[in-house]
Amino acid sequence: MKYLKRTLLTLLVLGLITPFAVVGYFLYAYDYDISKLVDYHPDVTTRIYDKDGRKIANIFKKKHRYYATFNEIPPRIVEALVAIEDTTFFEHPGINIDAIFRAAIKVVRAGKAVEGASTITQQLVKNVLLTREKKLSRKIKEAIYAIKIEHALTKEQILERYLNEIYYGHGYYGIKTAADGYFHKRLDELTLKEMAILVGLPKAPSTYAPTKNYDISMGRANRVIKRMYVLGWIDKGAYDAALAEQPKVFNDTLTQNKAPFIVDEVARRFRDLNIRDFKTGGYEVYTTVDLSLQNAARKSLKFAYNAAHKRIKKYQDLEQEKLTQLEKIKNSTEQEKIVLQDVNVSQLNGALVSLDSKSGDILALVGSVDYKKSSYDRATQGRRQPGSAFKPFIYQVAIDLGYSGATELVDIAKTYEYEKDGHEMKWQPKNYEKNYKGLVTLRDALIHSRNLATINLVNDIGLATLLRELKKFHIKNIPNDLSIALGTMSMSPLELAKYYTSFSNQGVQVKPHIINSIEKDERTIYVKTLEKNIVGTPTQTYILTTILEDVVKRGTARRARVKGIELAAKTGTTNSNVDGWLAGYSPTMTTVVWFGNDNNTPMYKRETGGRIAGPAFAAYYRNVLKLYPQIKRKFDVPEGIIEATVNGKKEYFSEISKPPKAQEISDDPQGELLW
Repeated sequence: MKYLKRTLLTLLVLGLITPFAVVGYFLYAYDYDISKLVDYHPDVTTRIYDKDGRKIANIFKKKHRYYATFNEIPPRIVEALVAIEDTTFFEHPGINIDAIFRAAIKVVRAGKAVEGASTITQQLVKNVLLTREKKLSRKIKEAIYAIKIEHALTKEQILERYLNEIYYGHGYYGIKTAADGYFHKRLDELTLKEMAILVGLPKAPSTYAPTKNYDISMGRANRVIKRMYVLGWIDKGAYDAALAEQPKVFNDTLTQNKAPFIVDEVARRFRDLNIRDFKTGGYEVYTTVDLSLQNAARKSLKFAYNAAHKRIKKYQDLEQEKLTQLEKIKNSTEQEKIVLQDVNVSQLNGALVSLDSKSGDILALVGSVDYKKSSYDRATQGRRQPGSAFKPFIYQVAIDLGYSGATELVDIAKTYEYEKDGHEMKWQPKNYEKNYKGLVTLRDALIHSRNLATINLVNDIGLATLLRELKKFHIKNIPNDLSIALGTMSMSPLELAKYYTSFSNQGVQVKPHIINSIEKDERTIYVKTLEKNIVGTPTQTYILTTILEDVVKRGTARRARVKGIELAAKTGTTNSNVDGWLAGYSPTMTTVVWFGNDNNTPMYKRETGGRIAGPAFAAYYRNVLKLYPQIKRKFDVPEGIIEATVNGKKEYFSEISKPPKAQEISDDPQGELLW
């Protein structure tokens, strides 16, 4: 009997001492570093917006998370969370002893784990500091960590970390992320039912995600609401209303990337600013982009691309049919004139960029016809020869030097001899039409893109003088020879658009911007600055604008015409139809379109800049008018412009570009001069 009593007493003492011994062992055997939660800095998603605050994309590395401070979290969310997860949260020291004993008794009765006893603090520890393995050792560590956390942080700090760390299903980490993702709402806009859905998710995110199992998710939310009612934290009216509500749930992709080329360009600008945590820093990036115009640009480029494919197929079929007919009648002479061009149309691609002419803000930027097929950004990274789209810069220099649209230029063929690498070379440039006019006005020379007249204009100005004057445009890699007249340097569509603001902004060139501002933790860390370069005067650039308007009305850019708005533009087609450009502007916007084959081979021989790029330009501006019917539609006429009629045609002059000697002054009631 004595032996039995001693044995029982020993077992009782051991039973009392063992838990403390085990806890003591774990306390001293492991290093409980809680710095990761004390100094809590999780990866946070960067958000990109358009100029009107519409979200363009979420950018993150591994976990999609918006961070919410405790002050952003509505008290109702805290009540709902505590009601369903840890009713005594504000009283316990990190662990709930009563809950632990209740869970232990149920484990003994069932022979397996049937109920957890984790507090909110323990759940936070499990998610951040420990693994999810179901072992007694892990539970002991979890409890010790929780107690240490409670000593280091306030209850509010623990809740803030919990609500930002926990997974809410559908790839959403943190309750702010889930509110935005599932309901497209801020936390302070959520209904009680929506809050209940969110706080009920962490127990089983995949099961309770409303995008997967809506009814099951509603059932879980109703249990949360019922618990709040039982505790007396909501009244009967709120209880009934919440149970009846069926919230609308959105099933979005995580990135919500509406403009991938914009996102890629913003990422490049971040690298330029030496900001290395673009995907994890939680930045709010406000861009200059207009999402409506971005979509219009994408659709317009695709429209022109599809039209080109249909057109090329039609041309090739007609040529093949004609060749087949000639073969039947054995007309070898005519057959030799038909050369079927083998064009790999799968290489064809394009780009479009549009700027606000006064600020340089990038309103739209599309780097390929289909981002999914090719993410290479031809608008910013592609560098191709602009061809005749460069001619306006030469003509602007001439106008700045006193030439006018009425000035006559020589349009005749000439052979130029020069030496290259010790060899005598000859250059015989031709007009696209393979003819020449003899004498042609400067206006008509640019309207019809006469190569020979332009080369002779360069000779007339003097190559050295032209190169000196062109420096004001800051154009890179200008050739030091007459090929300058044919636009043989290389540049991207975005660069050409920048240079064209020299005309569209009345002589003030502006640097393109895509980021208005960057914010982080409610602090502004970057704001754009307007960079401008005065390159001319309003009167002289307006004279060029009137000529480029005629290029659209009756010249090589006729396919760019849009009813109801004044447009000025110039086409560009490089040798063998390798590149097709249309660069131009309205009274407020500068737009450049480029098409070409990615492997730098010729496009189909009939595809000129006007034919392939013009329809994209026109489609874009038609969309602009639909989206913004109030947009400015006419160019301003600056003070100092003199309108006159020369040889029956309206012309524009200034104090620099003086009109020719008057032979007859009209009695026109508007005071128009006639020559």
